[in-house]
Amino acid sequence: MNIVVCVKYVPDAQSDRTFNESDNTTDRVGVDGLLSELDEYAVEEALKIVEAGEGEVTVVTVGPDQAADALKKALQMGADKAVHVKDDAIHGSDAPATSLVLAEAVKKITGGSPELVLTGMASTDGTMSVVPAMLAERLGLPQVTFASELTVDGGSVTIRRDGDAASETITASLPALVSVTDQINEPRYPSFKGIMAAKKKPLEEWSLADLGVDPSQVGLEAAWTKVESFTQRPPRQQGQIVTDEGDGGAKLAEFLTAQKFV
Repeated sequence: MNIVVCVKYVPDAQSDRTFNESDNTTDRVGVDGLLSELDEYAVEEALKIVEAGEGEVTVVTVGPDQAADALKKALQMGADKAVHVKDDAIHGSDAPATSLVLAEAVKKITGGSPELVLTGMASTDGTMSVVPAMLAERLGLPQVTFASELTVDGGSVTIRRDGDAASETITASLPALVSVTDQINEPRYPSFKGIMAAKKKPLEEWSLADLGVDPSQVGLEAAWTKVESFTQRPPRQQGQIVTDEGDGGAKLAEFLTAQKFV
């Protein structure tokens, strides 16, 4: 089975994330970035499926030059090949535009006939969880989302979706799109052998022209939503230390009352 996994290059949560002052878009160049942690589970699941049978795993991402690092991590984990869609016109794209670019990339990768498309449950920067559904709609595929367990059997896929009060078992016919949660597996660490092998694996770069996408359909100007303004979060202030001399409880109550917490 040939599986396409959509991954994203996101700002490192441990870095000082911010927006570009010029257009209020997320700064993806001036900060450290990495493969979205939630997408590692999708890569791992694809590798497990292929290792249990046959086929190959192709990872695809949309982003600036640095986004190639996300693809390299997936290749080091064991993916067979990668596609990087980068074009200056993509900058500032929202979820609908991103799903359009990904859909055209998936079609080109699979010759218009995808078998199985995997994604993470959300990106760790946007956390919208809407791109998988939009992508499935554009590809004309059934979608089964938030999978905590995934089984591929013949011409169908079956997932278990865990909710707060119950779990659901959902089956869909192939081809299909599946988004997976962080409960589905434990992503592997790239081995030294995998790191060395990744250097020889194909990593193609495509532009919007290669996909037949009109630049007017993507980018900040085509976005349905925009950030109007932003301000830096104020620095954390030093807390107040109260020495308990038998009246600590009363002082705590006074503080909570003054802050209108009680």
